[in-house]
Amino acid sequence: QVQLVESGGGLVQAGGSLRLSCAASGRTISNAVMGWFRQAPGKEREFVAAITRTGGGTEYADSVKGRFTISRDNAKNTVYLQMNSLKPEDTGVYYCAADYTIFVRRTQSAYDYWGQGTQVTVSS
Repeated sequence: QVQLVESGGGLVQAGGSLRLSCAASGRTISNAVMGWFRQAPGKEREFVAAITRTGGGTEYADSVKGRFTISRDNAKNTVYLQMNSLKPEDTGVYYCAADYTIFVRRTQSAYDYWGQGTQVTVSS
């Protein structure tokens, strides 16, 4: 069993930056694909980014490509999401998730463990 705790959310103006962290405990995440998802008010949760177990490969939603960067530090059992050039449409609750497999997948059902989420609000 792994527990995931997100942090780093907050209120930021459009064009600003935030760095989200996802700290894992109870089990190593070094053998898990890690993903970030978000849910805007009134919308379904959607895929944002994912990273392979070693960090050598990443995938991004088209809406964040070039602005967001996912990374990981397996020694710290932590995953990060650097968000730059933020837009009001990036507002939502951001969740990290762990998938103990070798495949990078964008579907929520593939992920076994989820954090409680952290709120990101981007003002215009």
